[in-house]
Amino acid sequence: MSNFKGTKTELINYLIARTPLVIIDTNERERVERLLAAIASEIGDGILYYTESGDVRSIGNNAGVMKANDNPLGFFFDKMKKQRRLNIVLGDVQNISTDSFYARDLMNLLYLANSTDSVVMLITSEPVWSRISGFGMSVKLDLPDIDERQSQIRDFIKKADGRYVNEWDDEDILRAGSILKGFTEIQIENILSTEVIGSKGLYKKRISSLASQKQKIYGKTDAVQYIEVPDNIEIAGMDHLKKWLNDKREIFFTPYTVLGEYDLKAPKGILLVGVPGCGKSITAKLVSKEWGLPLFRFDIGSVYDKWVGGSEKRMRESLRFIENVSPCILWIDEIEKVISDSDSDNDTGKRVLGEFLFWMQESNFKVFIVATANNVKALPYELYRKGRFSEIFFVGLPDKAEREAVIRQYARRSLHRELDEKTVSAVAEKTEGFSNSDLEAVVKEVAQKSLICKGLDDVEGELIKIAGNVIPISKVNAELVREITDWGSDRAIRV
Repeated sequence: MSNFKGTKTELINYLIARTPLVIIDTNERERVERLLAAIASEIGDGILYYTESGDVRSIGNNAGVMKANDNPLGFFFDKMKKQRRLNIVLGDVQNISTDSFYARDLMNLLYLANSTDSVVMLITSEPVWSRISGFGMSVKLDLPDIDERQSQIRDFIKKADGRYVNEWDDEDILRAGSILKGFTEIQIENILSTEVIGSKGLYKKRISSLASQKQKIYGKTDAVQYIEVPDNIEIAGMDHLKKWLNDKREIFFTPYTVLGEYDLKAPKGILLVGVPGCGKSITAKLVSKEWGLPLFRFDIGSVYDKWVGGSEKRMRESLRFIENVSPCILWIDEIEKVISDSDSDNDTGKRVLGEFLFWMQESNFKVFIVATANNVKALPYELYRKGRFSEIFFVGLPDKAEREAVIRQYARRSLHRELDEKTVSAVAEKTEGFSNSDLEAVVKEVAQKSLICKGLDDVEGELIKIAGNVIPISKVNAELVREITDWGSDRAIRV
């Protein structure tokens, strides 16, 4: 049952029970008005609805408009003395959190409602004085849930009626609906209209950009930055990781209600441990592109503050921002540096880290974390606990087949050509022990030479020649590579 339908059912039950007061907690007045119209139609009874405009509108039976002038409580008081079983709604009610003249007048109206079998409904998102709230019940109309957001998107597409390009299928609508979590119906309508006008349609590649609208609503934090992901991003190799991510994507976008039926939660994220320069960091961008979700980089180290209590506050603000912009991909680069900063006698560092680890374990927001690490010795055991990361992957030096794939990738990107198999194999043989970054450096060195010389006659020969002049990471830091490889072979899944 959707949030809208659930709230409607609750309100109808309270109306049937003639509960004298019902507080509707929301700041979406327009959505409540639609809710009231649906209720009046279903119960076959009229509802008198007042807003700050001074008009009392009759919803349902004998629809019309009456003037309450500047004294709506007096208007309804007189009405209630003459007629029993009234249904009254006061819209945008304010200043009832404490004892005041208005609050006391409202209490008098509620006493009369109780004696005349009438129901008074208050629309407000503010706290309500306990003496008032004690008269009845409260319902919360949350922001549109995933089903309502998908329904609204489909209605929007239907209204466009072919006037704009629409590439969105059911899966895209689900992704867009997930991203638009936290918006009101009006905001969703405005975002979709802006997207259609700005992009001349609804395109698959633009879905993740919808999240950038959230940054305009929620306060920014220095520790979390939005990362633009290029359309042409790709990673050679990593076939096991790519298959794993493809399988988990469907689970991630499955609605909470369906996951709950199987006692499941959305995937939390992955920890990538491995040799520097082998594609760990770019994986976060790949997941963002493939899943159609926005990418944010979380610099945990920047939350630390010199003032007492400041670090904890900045961490809470950062986590709140991340929750607000969810669903998203959260990239934490070189997480071991944060761990080492916190793993000391510094109580503040321990508290900040503890709060983050607790959030990773308990958060129900759809935030998929991609964390990378180079120095495995700095990672504590508690980071490996299931429930914080869904899986741990090891990214080692590429084998011959993977090197061939990387060489082809960078040759297409920088040299704008497809190399023949003989050349690719020869370069791959020459570059054993090279990281992805080392291979990129080889290809781009040839590309620079080609640019300077206005072209090269023997590109293949240049590749083999330059590869022979590069000292790879396996030789520059052989101890680190050996240590990481030994650790990853036993404790993680090879990508």
